[in-house]
Amino acid sequence: MIKTHLEAEKYYHIYNHANGKDNLFVNEGNYDYFLGKYKAHISSIVNTFSYCLMPNHFHFAIQIKSDLEILKVYNQKAEIKKSKKINNWNEVDISHFISQQFSNFFTSYAQAFNKQQGRRGSLFSPNFERKEIISDKYLKQLIRYIHYNPIHHGFTSDIRKWRYSSYNTILSNRKSFIDQSTLIEIFNNLNEFREFHENWSANNQKSSLDL
Repeated sequence: MIKTHLEAEKYYHIYNHANGKDNLFVNEGNYDYFLGKYKAHISSIVNTFSYCLMPNHFHFAIQIKSDLEILKVYNQKAEIKKSKKINNWNEVDISHFISQQFSNFFTSYAQAFNKQQGRRGSLFSPNFERKEIISDKYLKQLIRYIHYNPIHHGFTSDIRKWRYSSYNTILSNRKSFIDQSTLIEIFNNLNEFREFHENWSANNQKSSLDL
């Protein structure tokens, strides 16, 4: 387990898997519901660059938003709950608030999934893992790694055919919670993004990204 406090404006690889041999998703509705909960709890505090959901695990490449942006989210939630707003992060631990958002996300999904499937107990492996991304080169490799993960694990033979990732959404340039403008800056343009993915073999995955 990688123990890292999530900090404003830093980039991270977020990932986790199901407890034991369970699956996180057993039908199409589960995948869509999970992304809906992600948008509800997480999209307001992060910039998302890529994701991939597979039956028993998931990956996201993200950047935590700025202190000021997260402060606005905190106060919006405080207003809804009719609790005290804050003027700065000296009054509240920002890392705790960010972690709580992720906890609320996972808990809300797990509770709904357990109810649907008639199961009990923990759905996710404890303490989702997070790894800081420290270079643009690594970020690009990570985005590609995430999109190739379904091939690596044998769920598909073509990343374009895996519905539950951001790859096709990015190529289509359609509106979503993906930070498309920043992503294109990272790769210069969509053609370079496509070539960076398609001119590469999934067999090289482990050797090109230290996970």
